[in-house]
Amino acid sequence: MNMQFTTLAFPIFEQSIRDYHQWDDVDAEIRNPFPEKSIEYYLYLKNWIDAVQWHLEDIIRNPQIDAEKALEIKRRIDRSNQDRTDLVELIDSYFLDKYKNVAISEMASINTESPAWAIDRLSILALKIYHMRLETEREDAETEHTTACLNKLNILLEQRSDLSLAIDQLLEDIESGKKYMKVYKQMKMYNDPNLNPVLYGKK
Repeated sequence: MNMQFTTLAFPIFEQSIRDYHQWDDVDAEIRNPFPEKSIEYYLYLKNWIDAVQWHLEDIIRNPQIDAEKALEIKRRIDRSNQDRTDLVELIDSYFLDKYKNVAISEMASINTESPAWAIDRLSILALKIYHMRLETEREDAETEHTTACLNKLNILLEQRSDLSLAIDQLLEDIESGKKYMKVYKQMKMYNDPNLNPVLYGKK
């Protein structure tokens, strides 16, 4: 590999987060700056979906929220989860195509998760780091709060380093044939009217 994949991905996640927070609005229009159908385009879109869902999860936890509004947001989160799954599988398809001609070693092993699901965790981690850093910069916060958040931020930064290394090593192992990919697509059941008993029971 000419460049570690996370060296490409993480700055795109950070760019998406910065762009989202220019409006800080779950209904803001996405302005993806990358060529459509490029891996950069999909990474930016992936994080944008995560950023919107992050803030939807904040909104729905407001104890004063109207019940009808809460249900509307919950259904929107469900749709977002499906979009997120679809996009993760699309990113995995990129890797499957990229490494389709690799000669797999007889000793090759499979990983516990696919590359894209690990990248999904890195996208969420970028959001955690962004928001935890904001907490360390709050002028209205007590010193105890700031100190606790700084400690958490340092742990998140260490986690970013470890997860990035693990992702890049996984991709290097796949590229060299030491590991192989196997993807199980569309196994979520709750949105499928043929698999969710609450839904098919209504037929």
